[in-house]
Amino acid sequence: MTRNLPILYSFRRCPYAMRARLALHVSATPVEHREVLLRDKPAAMLDASPKGTVPVLVLPDGSVLEESLDIMRWALERNDPEGWLAADARGTERLVSACDGPFKHHLDRYKYATRYEGAKPDDHRAAGLEYLVSLDRILRVTPQLAGARMSLADAAIFPFVRQFANTDRDWFDAQDLSGLQTWLAGHLASERFSAIMQKQPLWAPQD
Repeated sequence: MTRNLPILYSFRRCPYAMRARLALHVSATPVEHREVLLRDKPAAMLDASPKGTVPVLVLPDGSVLEESLDIMRWALERNDPEGWLAADARGTERLVSACDGPFKHHLDRYKYATRYEGAKPDDHRAAGLEYLVSLDRILRVTPQLAGARMSLADAAIFPFVRQFANTDRDWFDAQDLSGLQTWLAGHLASERFSAIMQKQPLWAPQD
């Protein structure tokens, strides 16, 4: 394995890891991909990032990026051929903050209600829907969240909308969210999403 590449610890279905892989893909940043199981985290990953969540990017100089948005921005600052950062500068930061804050809070308690004492999934689904409606208002006017072209905001948000939608797909498809539904379907059908969702063998340290 080439040792001067950044090392990416990732889990295929994690939306945070998805957004990082999307930015690494569009920026054509080569990495050593280490696919892990979150229930069996390798010691090397925990040594690099004791918080134990993915994604984690270990740079060749030994520095560590352990937040997905930091990994996205690092990759795009190196190479941003589609102008994701420039588009994202046009007022979409609040959308990403709302996704990672209130929307993720409600998503977790809707999808994984049994993990949270007293969580009422229908209430959290209704609260999450309010955020989706705010996105839909934008996406009925413009094809992407920052305009005509994809931006960091689209890549950062759509993996979480995907997770919300898949919790009860029949319910999601029945909502009056035509702009959002078209946007989500387009990203899910894209060659880029297919590329970053290719199954990887589980990484194991070599003795």
